[in-house]
Amino acid sequence: MVKPLSTFFLSTLLLVAYCVADEAENEDDNTKVDSHAASKSVTYDARSVIINGKRELLFSGAIHYPRSTPDMWPHLIQKSKRGGINTIETYVFWNAHEPVQGQFNFEGQYDLVKFIKLIHQHNMYAVLRLGPFVQAEWNNGGLPYWLREVPNIIFRSDNEPYKEHMQRFVTMIVKKMKEEKLFAPQGGPIVLAQIENEYNTIQLAYREKGDSYVQWAAKMALSLDVQIPWIMCKQKDAPDPVINTCNGRHCGDTFSGPNKPNKPSLWTENWTTQFRVFGDPPSQRSAEDLSYSVARFFSKNGSMVNYYMYHGGTNFGRTSSSFTSTRYYDEAPLDEYGLLREPKWGHLRDVHKSLILGKRALLWGTPTVEKLSPELEAIVWQQPGTPVCTAFLANNNTQQPQVMNFKGQQYLLPPRSISILPDCKTVVFNTNQITAQHNSRKFVRSEIANKNFNWEMYREVPPTETAMKSPGPLEHWILSKDTTDYVWFMAQLKLEARDLPMKKDVVPTLRVASEGHGVYAFINGEYIGTEHGSKVEKNFVFQKPAPFKEGNNYIALFSFVVGLPDSGAYMERRYAGPRSITILGLNTGTLDITDNGWSHQVGIVGENKKVFTEEGSKSVKWSKAEQGGPITWYKGSFDAPEGNNPVLITMDGMGKGMVWINGNNIGRYWVSYLSPLKTSTQPEYHIPRSFLKPKDNLIVIFEEEKGIPKAVYISTANRDTICSVMGEHYPPSPRWFENKAGIVRPLVNDLKPKVELTCPDQKKIAAVEFASFGDPFGSCGSYVQGNCTAPASKQVVEKLCLGKPTCKIPVEAAEFGNMIGACAPNAPKTLAVQVVCENYRKRVHKLKDSELSLQELDVFESRLKHFGRVHLRPTGDKLSELLSLPSYLPPPLPRRDALRLHVFFVVVLLTVNLICALNLMMIVLEQHQT
Repeated sequence: MVKPLSTFFLSTLLLVAYCVADEAENEDDNTKVDSHAASKSVTYDARSVIINGKRELLFSGAIHYPRSTPDMWPHLIQKSKRGGINTIETYVFWNAHEPVQGQFNFEGQYDLVKFIKLIHQHNMYAVLRLGPFVQAEWNNGGLPYWLREVPNIIFRSDNEPYKEHMQRFVTMIVKKMKEEKLFAPQGGPIVLAQIENEYNTIQLAYREKGDSYVQWAAKMALSLDVQIPWIMCKQKDAPDPVINTCNGRHCGDTFSGPNKPNKPSLWTENWTTQFRVFGDPPSQRSAEDLSYSVARFFSKNGSMVNYYMYHGGTNFGRTSSSFTSTRYYDEAPLDEYGLLREPKWGHLRDVHKSLILGKRALLWGTPTVEKLSPELEAIVWQQPGTPVCTAFLANNNTQQPQVMNFKGQQYLLPPRSISILPDCKTVVFNTNQITAQHNSRKFVRSEIANKNFNWEMYREVPPTETAMKSPGPLEHWILSKDTTDYVWFMAQLKLEARDLPMKKDVVPTLRVASEGHGVYAFINGEYIGTEHGSKVEKNFVFQKPAPFKEGNNYIALFSFVVGLPDSGAYMERRYAGPRSITILGLNTGTLDITDNGWSHQVGIVGENKKVFTEEGSKSVKWSKAEQGGPITWYKGSFDAPEGNNPVLITMDGMGKGMVWINGNNIGRYWVSYLSPLKTSTQPEYHIPRSFLKPKDNLIVIFEEEKGIPKAVYISTANRDTICSVMGEHYPPSPRWFENKAGIVRPLVNDLKPKVELTCPDQKKIAAVEFASFGDPFGSCGSYVQGNCTAPASKQVVEKLCLGKPTCKIPVEAAEFGNMIGACAPNAPKTLAVQVVCENYRKRVHKLKDSELSLQELDVFESRLKHFGRVHLRPTGDKLSELLSLPSYLPPPLPRRDALRLHVFFVVVLLTVNLICALNLMMIVLEQHQT
């Protein structure tokens, strides 16, 4: 009896093991990070970072926790993981955590521990860049302002005061991470840590003090005993065992490599776009160029890339550096609102998948380079003694496609592109041929939020004199200590009649030379104008006619800054504010009043009284907002917009200032600073949903110029317009392949190119706005038919896609019917598709409003059967029937989850069988004993 039972029990275990192994084998390798292991050793060799004894390819995305809200963090991390990211990188922001010396803040969006734990919960690795200087277009590069006032301090140098404070902060952060067991050897997700940041760019300015500082910083970091590798980015002389890493756009070509042969090639900043400053035109970086840089780096011994940024987010409050816009890296794979920016997100996901398919060859193979022509090269990674092989075929001609003969086969390579062959035979990815879908962002004006703001205003009056006096104007930041953007500079000037011009056409001119960043000038309470510098040149000269009069004149200069600088040497010596004030055009000649005695006021009344809060707003008298003017506060209220989409405010009609929502500062706005294209750098500003209440949200605007908020409105953002453009000869998607025991094999039989469209948020395709199989051109949201198109293009797409959450459209002529006369028979053809995704209930309401005919409703009814997979009851009111259907069907289980469910049921079933068998055995034994 015992032997059959043992056999049965063993069979049960084997079956369960087989199911689990099958699931693990088929799971995407890029998500198989062992983040939840009890403890993980982290080392490195010349090929890669080694975690728990295994070499790893790291695909990292930069997400800075203070640039989003805690309720956004899980969604950002989830979307990153879906994009093939297995590591999240963040800086640590000293001035956010210690704004006042000895007073620490780790709450809300500054909860670093919570953020790192969320990464761990998603089974991902983390890279912690401690700095503590971080640059990052962050105010003062992350260094707290109070550090400037430490006696005899020199930032980022072999300077005892600076080193003392730096070591104290870094030690405190490391201790906090250790206490929470967040380093990998403790079972946490942090596998790499960074000290300092891009120091090579300023090192020469400090001469020998710079060299010795690098040595000290590395030694200090190593002494903290975190038992994971330390890195220094852009630091060619990083002391052993610290790894020097690359930052830039094309590290595959610009990185000189590790400074020791036992160190891996790591890329800590691959810039996904260019950050913008106020006054900049739009900036972008194509998905093709970004993926090309990644493929090239990994083909040339790279084993880690970190996208800076993967989600840029928002510079809330006053956290941005000099002139940097409030919106940060909006062109990243996840835009400012956390929405997928396609095709960048999807194309990077596909390059990650392609590299994972060739992971074994890349991590354990030996590379060879075959230069087939001046413009063609093949980099091949072959694992010795095995058929495991991965190839990168590169066409470096930027203008023309090229044909490469490789291992007996011909491969067509588009201009400046790399094809990845994870088995040295099958092209699964080309950097210049995007098989991922595209999308277009739309802002939809809210009906609920814009009903009536009931704007009221409170205007500040320029002060004339304060107790804070000095012979000349004091330096702006010394006065403000970075607690506000604003400082008033005031002076009195008595003029006699003989001092003023006698001619009516001659008016005195006020000239102010300032070290930045801007100024508004008032003479006797009258606003006369403004001037400002720029990111490139902070200094400026203000010159405006001034209505001076006989007798006492009151000059008031309202000086403003737009963040402390974030880079360069000797940052502790940066200055701002007026340095020279003169009056031109007087009968007595030019009058220098720089040292005539000035008084100062730090900040503004409304700021000091916190009028942007419910309680503070009661401390001043508000009046109806009828006409604009400088230095004016506006107060209103609104209800939260409909739905769950991200929220934003468009500042039409405004100039420059700040916005608060329920007391939360959403950042600086500056819509009057136009780019060379004569457009505002940033008209829209993000309002996180977590800042909102369902009703009666307080909005307060401080307007520095003359704007009035009559045209301001609130919208929601979506990316419900999705598109694809794909040629007949594009490679199959890497998502259609798997790697089994080092062998790359397809998951589907048909590998011909197909357009794949997937709606966001469980929505379904409600309309086909464009479809053309021929030679269309344009981009998502603005496609145009070319010289030829298949007449049935739209009908084919509608048949395959309408009413579905996802659909596939073959990119081949046979699908599109008779094309005789429409296109040349042998001309290469492209399919471009643009559709709109909606909750179908919303779509029905639109149809009802349009009063469709019964025949049109019948057609719509047949399409909507896809949603409920049910038959409609035969009643006359077909729209009511459609509205009675469920909003959506639950999405099918992902394959991995379905396998887990299968394993669970198998285990339950076999356990029941085992219990029954044991019971039966006990009965038999009892009978035998009897």
